[in-house]
Amino acid sequence: MKYGTFLFQTSPTSLASIARKAEELGFESLWLPEHIILPVAYKSAYPYSSSGRMPAPPDTPLHDPMLVLAYIAGITSKIKLATGIYVLPIRNPFTTAKAVASLDVLSGGRFIFGVGIGWLEEEFEAVGMNFKNRALRTREYVALMKELWTRDEPVYEGKTVSIKGFKFMPKPIQKPHPPLVFGGHTEPSLRRAARLGDGWYGIAESLDGIRDVIRRLREHERQQGRAQPLELTASPRLGGQVTVEQVRQLAEMGVERVLLGAGPQAREQIAAMERFHDEVMSKL
Repeated sequence: MKYGTFLFQTSPTSLASIARKAEELGFESLWLPEHIILPVAYKSAYPYSSSGRMPAPPDTPLHDPMLVLAYIAGITSKIKLATGIYVLPIRNPFTTAKAVASLDVLSGGRFIFGVGIGWLEEEFEAVGMNFKNRALRTREYVALMKELWTRDEPVYEGKTVSIKGFKFMPKPIQKPHPPLVFGGHTEPSLRRAARLGDGWYGIAESLDGIRDVIRRLREHERQQGRAQPLELTASPRLGGQVTVEQVRQLAEMGVERVLLGAGPQAREQIAAMERFHDEVMSKL
């Protein structure tokens, strides 16, 4: 089992202390959530809570994930750096591909690109991006970026984006490219992950719930005829500290990475990471 944790803090001192402690304790990865802008009021339903409300209030400070992870890359040496989850279709795919390649090079090949199509329609509207065709754009952006990352002379022709007659450098260090981890629990999200991804990221509000999602995901893998199963990452939100038994059950389901939640203050999160290391990681 691999273990990761989230970065929610904003001050450079807090970010550095959590990143260094996580690396010292043997955590495999650091994950950064993100939104460009948050509405004061919204009608869109947050898909990972029965209330339909996201846990973060609208005044939550969220850094640009690529900048934060580049900063963390410079003060760490081993721990992997991940977006969890980057809203891909709200951005320009060429600038995204450039940021991913640059971050992978600057980190020495440590980047994990966690992506999703987004759920917050108000955010898309605020920045002038089309919400309705975001699934199509995500598929085409992924295809385009893979061309940019892997081909000497990338060629792609889609309905929303295309490229021919240009060079794209630098290429990522990881080959063929940094792993693409898709988030989401809906059938289209699971199908997209099985078709396009290297991994899948899900939120576990209950063990029975995440078991059912993984069962459905494996069925989509079979339908897509995948030769290599997706690497599964789970973020348990089960109430209280994650236990050894819960991690064992997640492992039996095929989960290969568990993400520890983050506290609002660096001191609290470091204490939680130390407890998790002593009570769970060291026993498995």
